[in-house]
Amino acid sequence: MRGKTAEDVRLLELLDPVAEAAGYAIVRLRLMGGEHQRRLQVMAERPSDGDMNVEDCARLSRALSEVLDPADPIAGEYTLEVSSPGVDRPLTRLADFVTYEGYEARLELDRLAEGRKRFKGVLAGVEGDNVAIDLEGEEETALVPFAWISEAKLVLTDQLMKRGAEARAARLNSDLSTDNTTSE
Repeated sequence: MRGKTAEDVRLLELLDPVAEAAGYAIVRLRLMGGEHQRRLQVMAERPSDGDMNVEDCARLSRALSEVLDPADPIAGEYTLEVSSPGVDRPLTRLADFVTYEGYEARLELDRLAEGRKRFKGVLAGVEGDNVAIDLEGEEETALVPFAWISEAKLVLTDQLMKRGAEARAARLNSDLSTDNTTSE
């Protein structure tokens, strides 16, 4: 799910070690567009706190460019775009479903399960290689094989917005206390 196509997966193999060495984790990579005007979109975060600010995006972009330019793994011209996954982020790793347990998400499968491909509900963690989700109107927690999920994303809710605001406030307080400590 971190990469959709074989080309995405090859790029991840090339770029994952670069991102890790720079202190980041690639959440999702997509090479989009046709033969002309292609865009390489890389969503990343700091593994320590899940944050990714503008300076982090610029730093990672430079690190990735240092490898992409000489390796030239993409035919033709393209634009590199590095960004944060955002508050209503994609869920691309099994660990994401544990981290965001209790939050609402949409799942899209690559095959039919119980007569449908799309599910919406509250994440209930993982069991083995299955994502647990409490679906609206259902008594039982559904277990969806992680391997069947083609797309998953958090739903923008008040609860999720509050989590994002609290995380930003904690970062700002941490930055302020660090600035005060270093300036004394």
